[in-house]
Amino acid sequence: MQCKSWLAVLAVIISLVSCQSNSNSAAERSFILSANMDSSVKPGDNFYQYVNGGWLKRAKIPPTEAATGTFYNVLDTTKARLRSILDSVSSGGQTQGSVEQLVGDLYAAGMDSGTIEKLGYEPLKLYLAKIDSFRNVKDLMAFEAYMNLQNHSYVISFGIGADQKNSRMNILSLGQTGLGLPDRDYYFRKDSATLALQKAYKAYIVQLLVLTGVNPAEATKESEAVYALEKEMAGSHRTNVQLRDPQSNYHMIKLNALEQTTPRIGWTNIFTQTGVHLDSLDIAQPAFYKKLNDLLASVPLSTWKAYYRFHVADDYASDLSMAFVNTRFGYLKLLNGQDSLKPRWERIYAVVDQNLGDGLGHLYAKKYFPPEAKQRIVDLVNNLQAALRDRIGKLDWMSDSTKAIAKDKLQAFLKKVGYPEKWRDYSRVSIDRGHYFEDLVSCQKNEYQYQLSKLGKPVDRTEWFITASTVDAYYNPTFNEIVFPAGILQSPAFDPQADDAMNYGGIGMVIGHEMTHGFDDQGAQYDKDGNLKNWWGKSDSARFVAKAKKVAELFSRFTVLDSLHINGELTDGENIADMGGLVIAYNAFKMTKEAQDSTKIDGLTPDQRFFISLAQIWRMLARPSQVRTLINVDPHSPPMYRVLGPLMNFTPFYDAFHVKEGDKMYLPDSSRIRFW
Repeated sequence: MQCKSWLAVLAVIISLVSCQSNSNSAAERSFILSANMDSSVKPGDNFYQYVNGGWLKRAKIPPTEAATGTFYNVLDTTKARLRSILDSVSSGGQTQGSVEQLVGDLYAAGMDSGTIEKLGYEPLKLYLAKIDSFRNVKDLMAFEAYMNLQNHSYVISFGIGADQKNSRMNILSLGQTGLGLPDRDYYFRKDSATLALQKAYKAYIVQLLVLTGVNPAEATKESEAVYALEKEMAGSHRTNVQLRDPQSNYHMIKLNALEQTTPRIGWTNIFTQTGVHLDSLDIAQPAFYKKLNDLLASVPLSTWKAYYRFHVADDYASDLSMAFVNTRFGYLKLLNGQDSLKPRWERIYAVVDQNLGDGLGHLYAKKYFPPEAKQRIVDLVNNLQAALRDRIGKLDWMSDSTKAIAKDKLQAFLKKVGYPEKWRDYSRVSIDRGHYFEDLVSCQKNEYQYQLSKLGKPVDRTEWFITASTVDAYYNPTFNEIVFPAGILQSPAFDPQADDAMNYGGIGMVIGHEMTHGFDDQGAQYDKDGNLKNWWGKSDSARFVAKAKKVAELFSRFTVLDSLHINGELTDGENIADMGGLVIAYNAFKMTKEAQDSTKIDGLTPDQRFFISLAQIWRMLARPSQVRTLINVDPHSPPMYRVLGPLMNFTPFYDAFHVKEGDKMYLPDSSRIRFW
């Protein structure tokens, strides 16, 4: 699945837009604020700064946030709506077992800070006692299985979903795991920022161990041992770039063969304890489990006890007393730069959304997403789909036979808008206002059983992987689907009174972005049915790879922070999707009456307004710590470069703003990358 970070969310901002031309009221209003622009910057030098420079000079990041911008405006609106719903349903009197009761009582339980504070780390003591009683590796792995039943994993991470080579059936897949830092490279880099984070992480381990009753001196020693263990595991992890290759991260294996290659793990016992019945599975990253098998023999049991003690406390730190909450926040702020902890209501709403999200989304959609809104988005998506079909037909680097298959895949897109056809059943969940921690455990056990129930059964293609109230969207290659939930379908990302140039340049571009994911360097490896299967002609594939390499090289040249560059290989798929989204949206826009006219609004031509809208939708100011973290782990380029990179390669932009040789964004026509 794609588009999962806050930058991913920004990449898929989308709203209720009509495919029809707007009335004259659009011309009577200004949707471009000159105060947000910086006329001292030439459009051809840095178009992002030209459009957003005034705003960037004035913008202030709230102390509870890591960034601010267009996306955050959308999210703030959604959070305010959800808070209103939660305040209402938590007031009491709801029918027992109803969605309103479950959601409302979980929120009320989380807001009862007095009871939670009195308990301290009492809720963890059952787990800590089990950890203290480890006598051997078998006990350790039995605890791992026990926690998997509660939807927590530490060194065994398995998920259930569509088989990438038989997308109509659900299988179990094992993935690499075990780390506390954001990814494997954080354990090996030697730059000053990473070294400072490593030191802070070790201190965080000490603090949590002390909060759970470990002597400070012993906790310091255990912290070093836990970190060393994680570093050993990190050495077996594939890099973020390597993880982007689906073919090399798919390895079907028989259970008995897995037992033979990693006998110390005790797979049969683990699967028996967790209710898993299978004879084969996909082990995505085998090297990790081979390393784990070795570490179970070489690492002292005392280190494993410290490892589990810390990670269980870390998992639940946000759900315990403020001593735990503040300790966790103190460490995480180094990653995202936040100055202040979010208010309690906001933290608890996020917990409700995480644990009963489909229920909360149901209440949201019922109140804020009327049926007629759904059709308006479907119409726009269909319009962009037609534009992409037209573009595929005109490509000069793709053969006719491959074009036909690509069009079939595009036509087969499963389009989901607003909310799912059916809602989750939470009848197994028990929520009691006086027992917040136990409520969470009930939710987590229910989630595990829900996922387990899919194993070995046909895929339910109506399933959604985010909730209706989520401010996000995605393309899922195994379903060949594009999904736009109700949470993101709102202003200020789109204004129904705006002219077509504004809507297509902003919202149309990001819809095209999601569609292009079906044909980026990852999505292009899946056929129309969602199977990992080569459908490209040999020469077409070679030309595609060559173009993708040029995109990666271009973005790798961008310097973002100090000497920190974009990782063009990591961001290649998203950059390709941005470039495709731009072309598709522009071609769809050119079919409108406005685009075929020369009438100016605010002194700007239709094409100029289209490109300004594109840059406005990406408006964002982020803290340096957040930028640095995302450059290391996120597959999206920072917002500025998601504007500059595509526009540098798009000739209509040059024409609209008279970009010429000598301008900083200028590329000779022969050097411009023409993908879609």
